[in-house]
Amino acid sequence: MGVEILITGRVQSVGFRACVKRIAESLIINGEVMNMTDGRVRVYAVTEAVILEKFISMLYSCPRAIIRDIRVHEIEGADFQDFSIRRGLF
Repeated sequence: MGVEILITGRVQSVGFRACVKRIAESLIINGEVMNMTDGRVRVYAVTEAVILEKFISMLYSCPRAIIRDIRVHEIEGADFQDFSIRRGLF
């Protein structure tokens, strides 16, 4: 199962992407995380549904980040070999 996760709050310039990557790797999730120009963070994640639920709940444990909202949308055809941080703003 693949999802796009859009996270709103104080999630840029606080080490949030690195925290997301650590959590994803600990749960063996493939995908990527990136900052967006509007201040949100976008995550693509591919794994089993039950693991995705755990992953999303663990995002709240990232230090210094303040999550206001998380929106999850299922996506088709997502294929990632590992989990990476995309640099730059999209």
